[in-house]
Amino acid sequence: MRDQLASKTKVVAGNIRKTREFRNYTQDYLAAKLGISQNAYSKIELGYSRLTLERLFQISTVLEVEVMQLISFDDIKLTQIASPSREIIVNT
Repeated sequence: MRDQLASKTKVVAGNIRKTREFRNYTQDYLAAKLGISQNAYSKIELGYSRLTLERLFQISTVLEVEVMQLISFDDIKLTQIASPSREIIVNT
């Protein structure tokens, strides 16, 4: 059970990182928007920090994606990263 949870946590953390990189945002930028240090934000992307629902919604708002796109556990299929003006498909 713990292994499954750890695996899913890593997938969510990876989805956050991939989306941030797609947007060409730095960890410093996200950290500033979230009001946390770059080190604390890095721990989120590495899966070392527990994410609250509130923090997950904050991250999705800054990244301009739906929370469901960040918590998708299907890392084999394509994930769509939508923005107000376009839709891009990125391999996960």
